[in-house]
Amino acid sequence: MDEQISYDLVEWGQDFERRTRPAPQPKAKEVVVKITASGLCHSDLHIKKGFMDLGERGRLTFTQRGATLPLTLGHEIAGEVAAIGEDVTNLTIGQSVIVFPWIGCGECLACDEGRESDCTSMRIIGIHRDGGFASHVLVEDERFVIDIEGLDAATVAPYACSGLTVYNGLQKIGALRDDEWLAVLGAGGLGLNAIAIARAMGYRHILAIDIDEDKLALARQMGADAVINSHAEDALEKIADITHGRLFGVLDSFGSEQTGALAVAALTKSGRYVVVGQHGGDFKMPQIWLPQKALTVRGSHVGNCTQLAELIEMFRQGRLTPIPVQKMRLDQINEAIAALSKGQVQGRVVLIP
Repeated sequence: MDEQISYDLVEWGQDFERRTRPAPQPKAKEVVVKITASGLCHSDLHIKKGFMDLGERGRLTFTQRGATLPLTLGHEIAGEVAAIGEDVTNLTIGQSVIVFPWIGCGECLACDEGRESDCTSMRIIGIHRDGGFASHVLVEDERFVIDIEGLDAATVAPYACSGLTVYNGLQKIGALRDDEWLAVLGAGGLGLNAIAIARAMGYRHILAIDIDEDKLALARQMGADAVINSHAEDALEKIADITHGRLFGVLDSFGSEQTGALAVAALTKSGRYVVVGQHGGDFKMPQIWLPQKALTVRGSHVGNCTQLAELIEMFRQGRLTPIPVQKMRLDQINEAIAALSKGQVQGRVVLIP
């Protein structure tokens, strides 16, 4: 292993460029993974353009978040162990693995408690350090590498973000009673995984909401009991009718001003609204609804290493329906991200080096 090939972001907003450099050499507990599958996430669109939409407050740039160019993006990474440091004890060369990318500082209370996603000084693979749109990736510690022997890398790679993010969000919503409904806003990669994982977690009634009829049809296949196109003029009335006025949980996988407004209007009293999507804009609602409807409104950021291991075990047990995956070559990355930006991707694009 003499060199590493990657497709890097060299200038904000521009196409990815092919680069070659010496392959990483692991030391101590570091691991080099030869990548066999790398998922293309919607957040990669935000990273590529260089900022996130803060609505009336302007923009949060990725430079402000600590990213520097050139940068190899990609945080849904699966592959094979190619090299290990001298202190690695639990991995072997050639072992199939998935990479946990949401690495914290390792020194704060959140990290100490295994809540890496709550760390305020994260060192994320694909944002703060080079990620998965490459032939290899360096992982700083073997504990962030999880065994997937016997599983298809392209199928499970999206669990490192898409699956993990919604799993964490669903845990924040918590259990619902048998006659209560969960709504999933958005039927893209996150939303489809949310439906499948919610079903595995025991949610009895799941409503999928999107503006794309093809994606709603996929949501049905993933286990949604009912679907609604939110562009319908009577969408709120339809939600109330389908859920019998018992919509107690909403997981928002899109995260826009429009989905936020729909969620707080549709939820019944004491309902819980959890946002994992990061489309951006402003969240607005009548302030009086918080006490009058006794609403819980909260965000959830990605997830933790233990949760990723739990998801992989759920998949091994056959409890999760995998989302549709479209495989493309890594050298098609600019074509793939253009399709994603136009809303032409159903499920997940997974890039194969």
